Amino acid sequence: MELLEVKGLRKQYPGFLLKDVSFSLEPGYIMGFIGRNGAGKTTTMKSMLGLIAADAGSVKIGGMDFFANQRECKQNIGFVMGEFNCYLGYKLKTITKVTKRFYDDWNEEAYRGCLSRFKLDENKRVKELSAGMRVKYALALALSHNAQLLILDEPTSGLDPISRDDLLDVFRGIVEDGTRSILFSTHIISDLEKCADLITYIKNGELYASEELETFRSKYLLVSGGEAQLEALRGSLLGVKNNAFGFTGLIETAKAAELPSDIRTAPADLESIMIYIEQEEKAV
Repeated sequence: MELLEVKGLRKQYPGFLLKDVSFSLEPGYIMGFIGRNGAGKTTTMKSMLGLIAADAGSVKIGGMDFFANQRECKQNIGFVMGEFNCYLGYKLKTITKVTKRFYDDWNEEAYRGCLSRFKLDENKRVKELSAGMRVKYALALALSHNAQLLILDEPTSGLDPISRDDLLDVFRGIVEDGTRSILFSTHIISDLEKCADLITYIKNGELYASEELETFRSKYLLVSGGEAQLEALRGSLLGVKNNAFGFTGLIETAKAAELPSDIRTAPADLESIMIYIEQEEKAV
């Protein structure tokens, strides 16, 4: 059974439409949730969690209808959205004391373990913490009530590379036993290259892809060459950038047979795929 099942999620604003987004996540996986700013990632997450009212669609958490059973479903979700900027004047221990009352299965031992690992001092006030330490505190709360599904929106954006790498280790450990999963939205694509099993890609309010990360990457190749090769590939490239040595572009692997014999190719990383796909209207 999927931990998360989203079907036909739709939300319209003036000038923007989240159009019938559907994807699912089974236990034991980390799913990277990607797309450029304004693509609809945060709208999708907020609609999924009832923070804004979806116009259509359904969401199930552990097989249970989320919109009809929000209290029960939220017991099974750990949610971190961006930097922790609330209750700035309160001590962490005060916020924790209030927070844990909302969860039937609060795990004090897990919470204490998070405080130790993240080097958090409960007697500090939120305003005394750096941006990175605030994110770590939000994660400590999310990881302390035995949630099976963690939904994280830009959780590593305020962290230095060493702290980010430490958190990625935490994420991998969370899903290791095969009972829990993470939906992880970020613009730091290198983080997903290190830890994600699956990728869901939102483009202009629509689902572009939702599949295994390696499967997604294998569908594209980076190609580079000079003006003659570029002319030969006109109409086949998804995106192209000119440089002092000629050009670099992105092509579907399925079209590799069309490539000139003297063109250079390389595997496409996730960041490059996004960059070229997002500028495909400029492709030749």
